[in-house]
Amino acid sequence: MSLRTDLFDYALPERLIAQTPVARRDESRLLVVDRRAHTVAHHVFTDLAELLRPGDTLFRNNAAVLPARLSAQRPAGGSVECLLLRPAAAPGEWWCLLRPGRRLPAGATFARADAFTATVLAKESDGVARVAFATSGNESIAAVANRLGEVPLPPYIHRHHTADERRLDLERYQTVYADRARQVAVAAPTAGLHFTPELLARLAAGGVRFADGTLHVGLGTFRPIATATIEQHVIHRETCELPVETQRLLFAAGGGRRIAVGTTTVRSIEDFLTRHREPLAGPHVAETDLFIYPPRVFRGIDALITNFHQPRSTLLCLVAAFLAPGSTDGIAWIKEIYAEAVAREYRFFSYGDAMLVL
Repeated sequence: MSLRTDLFDYALPERLIAQTPVARRDESRLLVVDRRAHTVAHHVFTDLAELLRPGDTLFRNNAAVLPARLSAQRPAGGSVECLLLRPAAAPGEWWCLLRPGRRLPAGATFARADAFTATVLAKESDGVARVAFATSGNESIAAVANRLGEVPLPPYIHRHHTADERRLDLERYQTVYADRARQVAVAAPTAGLHFTPELLARLAAGGVRFADGTLHVGLGTFRPIATATIEQHVIHRETCELPVETQRLLFAAGGGRRIAVGTTTVRSIEDFLTRHREPLAGPHVAETDLFIYPPRVFRGIDALITNFHQPRSTLLCLVAAFLAPGSTDGIAWIKEIYAEAVAREYRFFSYGDAMLVL
């Protein structure tokens, strides 16, 4: 049975697409879905301390976002926007997206005064370019990005590129538990943006455990499904890493609920459990192209914290599958839930509100 992509469409007023975060992370709203009772309830995110139980484990993606969007100039004039995607094999080389791409073929150069010069070495069929960077003072291009770059926000968040906006996004488009030594994400694992140090402390005091992994979130997470059916879509590949302690907590007997913070965490865990039936002797590192959609049965997740996702997105497919594992009933239900969220004017997408599916 094929699933039509338009089954994952819904109407959303543009005014509900959050352009900025709420003043305090844990003051965002939280829509709580009880799958057994088939009910929804309305909370604020800080209520999570009362909704979770001792023995529950929050599995999180600790990837940090690199401020990877760099502006530069071509020798003959004209601006360049360079988005660092991931390091290439050779030192000083990165895979990048360039704009205007057509004017930057292999052999083209661009630069930013007193920061770096760059040479396009090769172009892939999808437009991704391999670029060699030479920096002033021999600092890494990642260090240059941390100093001068802008956060690569999703296309539905509009910016005037002011200093105040840059400061806001550098702080808030990053989880408070992100490992700054692991700047491997082009997009934030946004379900985690709602946590504050104070809320994490309350959860820990209440007996909730934390387990971290790292999924290298790529730009593919924003790519809508353009095929007629879900099954025809070729999903992006991302690297996931799970340390041994996180693996062990997945298999812990007699524990509480395994709660994934975000779809990226679900993808990491489910991919790991399709490959392994017990913890490994060392860290798990692998590329995943796992595409989760109904009627998926989940192996390692009992509850999910997530944001509200774009129509026709792979993330919406995942949440629909989790609402009703093993069936396609979640497709109709997610539309009902989202209609309720629209009616109550929840804020949508990366800087928006959250959902807890129990």
